[in-house]
Amino acid sequence: MAEGEDQLLQGSWDRDLADALESGGCDLETVRNIIQGRELPCDQRAKIWKIALNVAGKGDSLASWDRSLDLPEQAIIHDKCQQLIDLQPVPEEEKPALLVDVESVITFYCKSRNITFKQNLNWPELLKPLLSLQLSRSDLYNCFYAIMNKYIPRDCVSNGRPFHLFRLLLQYHEPELCSFLDTKKITPDSYAMNWLGSMFAGQCLPEVTQAMWDVYLQQADPFLIFFLMLIMLVNAKDNILSQEGDGKEELIQMLETSPAHLEVEDMEDLFSLAQYYYSKTPLSLRKDNQNLFGSSLVALKDEEMDLSQALCLPVSVPEILQANQLQGDGVRFFVVDCRPAEQYNAGHLSTAFHLDSDLMLQNPAEFALSVKSLLEAQKQSLESGSIASGEHLCFMGSGREEEDMYMNMVLAHFLQKNKEYVSIAKGGFMALQQHLADINVEGPDNVYVHWIVSTSGSRGSISSPADGESPNGSGDGKGVKSLVNKMTFALKSRSVNVKEKVISFIENTSAPVERHVSSSDRVGKPYRGVKPVFSIGDEEEYDTDEIDSSSMSDDDRKEIVNIQTWINKPDIKHHFPCNEVKETGHMFPSHLLVTGTHMYCLREIASRKGFTYIQSRQALNSVVKITSKKKHPELITFKFGNSNSSGVEVLAVERYLIPNAGDATKAIKQQIMKVLDALES
Repeated sequence: MAEGEDQLLQGSWDRDLADALESGGCDLETVRNIIQGRELPCDQRAKIWKIALNVAGKGDSLASWDRSLDLPEQAIIHDKCQQLIDLQPVPEEEKPALLVDVESVITFYCKSRNITFKQNLNWPELLKPLLSLQLSRSDLYNCFYAIMNKYIPRDCVSNGRPFHLFRLLLQYHEPELCSFLDTKKITPDSYAMNWLGSMFAGQCLPEVTQAMWDVYLQQADPFLIFFLMLIMLVNAKDNILSQEGDGKEELIQMLETSPAHLEVEDMEDLFSLAQYYYSKTPLSLRKDNQNLFGSSLVALKDEEMDLSQALCLPVSVPEILQANQLQGDGVRFFVVDCRPAEQYNAGHLSTAFHLDSDLMLQNPAEFALSVKSLLEAQKQSLESGSIASGEHLCFMGSGREEEDMYMNMVLAHFLQKNKEYVSIAKGGFMALQQHLADINVEGPDNVYVHWIVSTSGSRGSISSPADGESPNGSGDGKGVKSLVNKMTFALKSRSVNVKEKVISFIENTSAPVERHVSSSDRVGKPYRGVKPVFSIGDEEEYDTDEIDSSSMSDDDRKEIVNIQTWINKPDIKHHFPCNEVKETGHMFPSHLLVTGTHMYCLREIASRKGFTYIQSRQALNSVVKITSKKKHPELITFKFGNSNSSGVEVLAVERYLIPNAGDATKAIKQQIMKVLDALES
């Protein structure tokens, strides 16, 4: 009976998929919703890949070409294409026509992009999985072009940027393995050039490549390739480390051919592991390297960091500030401030642990004690759920190269100990100050000073140079006393046991128990379990007066809804996870949902997973302005009101921090235009 039901279900989604593909206009999201991770039907693979590559229905790009195969390197192209066709399981009489198709695709691509084909390029291997789809020449070219443009990273050459980035990723997750390969002088470009350049088609069996691309193209994330490569090494780790006595070339050969051992049945585990490691990686890896993918005519920016010189994975300041406010299994940072004591005392991130890098040379014994205390503090903060807790260590210097020399030595010390999840704050404390100054938008007061404190407990100045001068402050001792300030004092006190002190300060800074509060209660007042995101300082520092009334007293009157139910409603056209930003700087995990006529903000309820308050409901035709800051493009401000002969009357302002804000605002603006056009007609 069960088997019959399974067959019925199989037939049902198969028919749904076939109907959707047959109807035309089917997009990738529709395909994913129907397939839901199931194995692709072979007879639908060509249609699905074309949809995933966004080339379905695209015209013939080769129509204007004169079909001349006359490049100076044409003989090399012909030979490489011939080698590919000779291996194809097709009748001999079909091979000449197939050879012309493949040679035409590569030749036209070279001509249109002004590229010289070289012997070591992996393009023929990249075409191999596409040939099995029996595409027309125009479709073959369109698919090849889309893959090259979206999935093959630029600078995919020896000593290229993608391989330096991959080494940093390997070091972040598997420092022991990375160190072993570094010792052998085995760089990623020596074994992974073909992996990256052919999306594994050059090593894997054809059926394995098809199964891999089925999932990979549906994921539509070009950075996923780095994590698939990482899993290849993770799976081979024990075997690699056991080859201590083998020569360099033997190891490179073993690594290069390791994907050949993959089977179709391995795909589910391969992608599950890749997604797991992806979730344990700072988002900066992707956000700061977006220009690796896209048109090869766009040059790398001169100011881009030279990853070959990076000691470890760089993480942006905005991610560091936001990460520890997120709930769930995302990356959270334990920030280690390595500046000299006088700079740290003048002002520092309120959740940062101080590890004076000068001690490494000046007082090795005290440095060793500090490192021990640091690791103990990290462990205890994780157990207590402190806002400063994080499994990932992020080291922060001043941002000045000459001053950060000792910090780099401290970093090297941790890396030599094979400590995983080690990163560096990009731009250091100077970048932190600049970011906090930039993000303070449209407010009469600088409400972001809660981020920076001094060891006296007073709030530090965001614009202060942190050069050892004392920041302005009341000095009344009532400012934020962060976890790290207490840890600093614990290290200064030689008369107490370090471990006992560590445990005591962490217990004292654990998150407060949720409870009802009275008007006379002056300690922290959690909003239904939601902690203010822009409040890395001590949670007892915040008062309800700072938060607008709509977010506090009206909770019981707000409608509570299931977020998934709302997302799946047929009238919802767009869904954007975000953080609602209040005037005070507090942020709340939320969701923007857009219908044909309205925009809703649904604020997550921390104590009820999956449920939200309907925070606001605004008509799209009431939007009078959408703005963003050049230096902080993800912070979007919506102004709602009325337009009349006397001007614009703004009735409400809502601000959101939206990942991929460009896509979100574009979609919302398009929907607004549709509403306005409908009203005019």
